[in-house]
Amino acid sequence: MKRENLTMLADFYEITMANGFLEHGMGEKTAVFDMFFRKVPDDGGFAIMAGVAQLVDYLKNLKFTDEDIEYLREKNLFSEKFLDYLKNFKFSCDVWAIDEGTPIFPGEPIVTVKGPAIQAQFIETMVLVTINHQSLIATKANRIVRAAKGRVVAEFGSRRAQSYDAAILGARAAYIGGVDGTACTITEQLFGIQTYGTMAHSWVQMFDSEYEAFKSFVETYPDNSILLIDTYNVLKSGVPNAIKVAKEVLEPMGKRLKGVRIDSGDIAYLSKKTRKMLDEAGLTDCKIMASNSLDEYLIRDLMLQDAKIDSFGVGERLITAKSSPVFGGVYKLVAVGDNDANLTPKIKISENVEKVTTPGFKSLYRFYDKDTNKALADLITLHDEKIDESKPYVIFHPLFHWKKTKLENYYVKPLLTQLFKNGECVYEDKSVDEIRSYCAKEVESLWDEVKRFENPHTYYVDLSQDLWDLKIKLLDNFGNNN
Repeated sequence: MKRENLTMLADFYEITMANGFLEHGMGEKTAVFDMFFRKVPDDGGFAIMAGVAQLVDYLKNLKFTDEDIEYLREKNLFSEKFLDYLKNFKFSCDVWAIDEGTPIFPGEPIVTVKGPAIQAQFIETMVLVTINHQSLIATKANRIVRAAKGRVVAEFGSRRAQSYDAAILGARAAYIGGVDGTACTITEQLFGIQTYGTMAHSWVQMFDSEYEAFKSFVETYPDNSILLIDTYNVLKSGVPNAIKVAKEVLEPMGKRLKGVRIDSGDIAYLSKKTRKMLDEAGLTDCKIMASNSLDEYLIRDLMLQDAKIDSFGVGERLITAKSSPVFGGVYKLVAVGDNDANLTPKIKISENVEKVTTPGFKSLYRFYDKDTNKALADLITLHDEKIDESKPYVIFHPLFHWKKTKLENYYVKPLLTQLFKNGECVYEDKSVDEIRSYCAKEVESLWDEVKRFENPHTYYVDLSQDLWDLKIKLLDNFGNNN
């Protein structure tokens, strides 16, 4: 995706801290940061990881231009030593992330950055904005797709997205989450995601009659005609004119009417009546599409009412994740050292228990049942810990640690993939279709109880005993010193 240089898309304090680190001789100290989130949007049971490819693209192209450096010089805040550092800047961090399309859970390190403190700190803003946005939209899309129960879902939200990039990358994220395509043309051009489109009400209004509008459209697109039937009156005008055009124009050409779209009114009622009228006219193969401010709850209700809908166009409530529009990922320091072999764990303590961080340079594993391939639990460990899969493993709830479960007959999979090593990209690009298929497979591995919309089962994300002991030790040390 060709774009302008985004190196300066950073909160200003990232730059002031970078200058300060350099001035105090701390710029080359090794720092480890984790990105994680605390709460699943819409009170769901899980979220979907997305945005990794765009994060990789950003990190590969980090470069301060002469214009960037001159802008900073004019602020009279930064030393020439720092500006010279930026002029010769070369990214040299190690970066890990969970693969796109993977179900993710609160508290897990979904991105880990290790390297010179000045660099690891500077990239915070872009790590967060990139992963937060696409993970939010992919998560919402997955909920909507699951509500549709196998029916086609198209993303229709470009005009309601909150920026150009939100439209383009939101459509990409929605596709990862499971939608079948998008109305956003440039997204197909960039990522190969199928576009969907019918007509607007303005097309119908441009002609002297609805019939003339439909006739002109099917003559132009005889192999792909989907007619918008609610401009005037769905049952008295829209459906009869659609049937008339199908019979008088398309069938003499040896063509069939592909579908009709309803964009207003009582969609459940109208779809049933429309289906009956189409079937009686011999158009049993004509599909019915619904749009109009849909989300997972409305789609679920339509299904419960036995609405006769074959596909959904979902716009603003998907592309903006309207019901829960903030993903809330954060980026926290978890270790500092003079070099990779000498890292001191760091912890952030808060009066709010959920804001207490998990210290140290870490790894993340997922346990799967060998018989069902269902995901059982996730385990956060210290980076160099290994799991002996030949032995039972006892997991416990990180907050209610008396709740324990012994896992047996399992296998484990590491979840963090290395993206950069010493600043060099080692990530292998995947097509968006591969990511989408992987996402569907991994969501299928979750128990239905975790996938409920209301009161989902809490999926366990445990800490290894060594990591738990480290966290408690740091908390105790803080308490004893204050």
